[in-house]
Amino acid sequence: MAATAASPIPPFPRDFLWGVATSAHQIEGAAAERGACVWDAFTAVPGNVKDGTTAAVACDHYHRYREDVALVRGLGVGAYRFSVSWPRVLPTGAGPVNAAGLDFYDRLVDELCAAGVRPVPTLFHWDTPLAVQEAGGWLSRDTAERFAAYAAVVAARIGDRVTKWITLNEPAEHTLLGHALGEHAPGRRLLFDALPAAHHQLLAHGLAVRALRAAGARDVGIANSHGPTWPASAADEDTEAAGLYDVLLNRLFADPLLLGRYPDGFGELMPSDDLAADLDVISEPLDWYGINFYQPTKVGAPLPHPTEYSGLTLPPELPFAPRRIEGYPVTDFGWPVVPDALPELLTAFRDRYGDRLPPLVITENGCSYEGLDDQERIAYLDGHLRALHRALEAGVDVRGYFVWSLMDNFEWAEGYRRRFGLVHIDYATLERTPKASYHWLREVLRAQRA
Repeated sequence: MAATAASPIPPFPRDFLWGVATSAHQIEGAAAERGACVWDAFTAVPGNVKDGTTAAVACDHYHRYREDVALVRGLGVGAYRFSVSWPRVLPTGAGPVNAAGLDFYDRLVDELCAAGVRPVPTLFHWDTPLAVQEAGGWLSRDTAERFAAYAAVVAARIGDRVTKWITLNEPAEHTLLGHALGEHAPGRRLLFDALPAAHHQLLAHGLAVRALRAAGARDVGIANSHGPTWPASAADEDTEAAGLYDVLLNRLFADPLLLGRYPDGFGELMPSDDLAADLDVISEPLDWYGINFYQPTKVGAPLPHPTEYSGLTLPPELPFAPRRIEGYPVTDFGWPVVPDALPELLTAFRDRYGDRLPPLVITENGCSYEGLDDQERIAYLDGHLRALHRALEAGVDVRGYFVWSLMDNFEWAEGYRRRFGLVHIDYATLERTPKASYHWLREVLRAQRA
């Protein structure tokens, strides 16, 4: 703490957008007051969540949102990124609206506006309505149309006060973890046969962009996860494996969105009678592009046994295998802390996409550590903010930064074993306690405004 106090974070632009982020399924609770989603079915199966928990209560944000907005306001950020639960608004994914669900987001947006905090809703953060999943889920083209209709419903209700929108969160992870490896809901293990889920999410994004703009939205983006890929060695088999992994993580979603085409060899694998027409929808111009950044990945040739990586077990039949990155501290999740990888990533995006790349926003960045006196999180955020500033100095157009997460929450297949929050949640009492990192960030932001 003393070291960071002696060396202030360099000043960011005056109009730089500072925020914190959460997602509906991870914090809202009130499961009985919404429709069922794929995560309800997934967590009901013993062994799918490592601590055997569910998000039925989570942080009970649905009932305690005023307390949580007060924490956002007290932090001094300008924006709050949250997600809208599709099954809370449309319990079966289509058809009749749940008025109480829409009312909740209406109240939340009002509370944020009254607190002087900009609401930034994400329309999809992995909680597909169970009825939609049973009708084919993201493997079905119809889901993209249903999603666009849902986007229109939400925009009609809160679009008069929301000026910044996110369509999807991390479609790459939802495809890989939920449909290829079965480690997340809906638990499908399709490997490369999961690619239709990628295409239909991208199509849903494009259709939602059109629906939002038809409702008057003028500041629309998406949140994709990206990170540098480092070959395990200079050997051909390692560089080829790393190249394929890099395409899957960094280009399979960004290329269609920004260039209107899939990377070589992938377009013909997508389920479409008219791929060019689909890509025209997918590549609707964005006002900004969101990047969720956590870590780089070292990748080599496949190994003859399952690989443990970031809490996942990767099967040996994959054409690549992650390797441990040595020489860096790691979070409680085992993720390497490499702040310099952030400007490496951002400058690579600038160089690859050129004038097709809209302004960037870091829509997630954070780490898992235990304890209220979370000096490791302070060091992590300090290092990444300085690294981000170096990217700005290098000419990358970055307009905002959101910390993941405002509060500890249900961390998907990890349950409540990982704590990413600036605010500690006592899951027995639901008491909120700001951590040392909350107070540190508040002072950083105060200095930025000075």
